[in-house]
Amino acid sequence: MADTSDIRTPAQIEADIKRRREVLADTLDEIGVRVHPKTIVGDAKAKVVSNIDHTLGRAYVSVNKAVTDVKAQFVDEGGAPRLERVLPVALVAVGLVGLLALGTRRRKG
Repeated sequence: MADTSDIRTPAQIEADIKRRREVLADTLDEIGVRVHPKTIVGDAKAKVVSNIDHTLGRAYVSVNKAVTDVKAQFVDEGGAPRLERVLPVALVAVGLVGLLALGTRRRKG
């Protein structure tokens, strides 16, 4: 036997069909926009830019932390230079520059 608990008039059925067609039309329009080549390319570009921004942000944080750590080695809490650490590094740097200058001078002569 058929279930007669949901008895609708033909006008109600037509209204439901019309509403359902409108919903389906909207859904098809949205699908058309999503699969359009320009939309796909735009989404891909946005994803790449987002990944690059994320990578650059992480790199910035890493570099900033490294600079802060190095600075902490050569500057005390008050901001004054730690001469016991700055002088040896400066002497090594001057020595390397001197060796490089002598090495290039000997090659030219």
